[in-house]
Amino acid sequence: MDKEMSYGSDYKYIPATSIGSGVGRNVLADLYCHTIQIVNICLVGNPETKEFVLVDAGMPGSAAEIISVTEERFGTDCRPKAIILTHGHFDHVGAIIELVEHWQIPVYAHEMELPFLTGEKSYPEPDSTVEGGMVAKMSPLFPNEPINLGNHVNQLPHDGSIPHLPGYKWIHTPGHSPGHVSFFREEDRALIVGDAFVTVKQDSLYKVLTQQQEMNGPPRYLTTDWQTAWKSVKKLEALNPSVAVTGHGLPISGEPLTTGLRKLANEFDRIAIPDYGKYVDGNLH
Repeated sequence: MDKEMSYGSDYKYIPATSIGSGVGRNVLADLYCHTIQIVNICLVGNPETKEFVLVDAGMPGSAAEIISVTEERFGTDCRPKAIILTHGHFDHVGAIIELVEHWQIPVYAHEMELPFLTGEKSYPEPDSTVEGGMVAKMSPLFPNEPINLGNHVNQLPHDGSIPHLPGYKWIHTPGHSPGHVSFFREEDRALIVGDAFVTVKQDSLYKVLTQQQEMNGPPRYLTTDWQTAWKSVKKLEALNPSVAVTGHGLPISGEPLTTGLRKLANEFDRIAIPDYGKYVDGNLH
């Protein structure tokens, strides 16, 4: 392992899963979503050209599964051009060091997320006191120390473009984390959301296990700025996406996406913002 790359001392396998774990879905011809335990990764690119990127890097200990999924879709010994991160929470960078070592590829993230990816700064501790279900109560188990990718991580370009991902633009959607980004392709209005909003009630263990679909705000136990998160949802709703792949839950498209996202944007305070928790600031819009 490169000496310059390291996980936080609290990194460990998290024994959480869902019925969707190990399942892949063709969302579009060049957009593939695969569930690692309770979180989604995306392979973006056409299998015929074998040019693709990986969006996010799964749960701790999932590198072998991610490599297997990419080779099944793009061929043996394939490698993505880059790993593009929506943000740096543990369930989105869980296998990233092993993947970077295996593929020898760069990583890109928003500049405000870099301190959490270069060993400089820990995320705020998960809020186990927040209104929610069993996953919220379990959240103190979740790693929050920074990982250090050294010079393997790069800042996304300021002009909104995404290296090796033509047609998509990154959109700053903070609230869940300071440098959270989502990815949007104007041509067909495809949206890769990350955790700006999700399609499962992520704090409920039962709903995570069953993947019961419902439009919801970002995971409560790791969201620290609810008013900013609301503004990010409104920003994404204004794009009128046709299909959305979220960091947690099933992909969603068409009328369910349009009406669900509009409702979430209009009623975020009622649907998403918890009634109590250490990062809740009065819930007033």
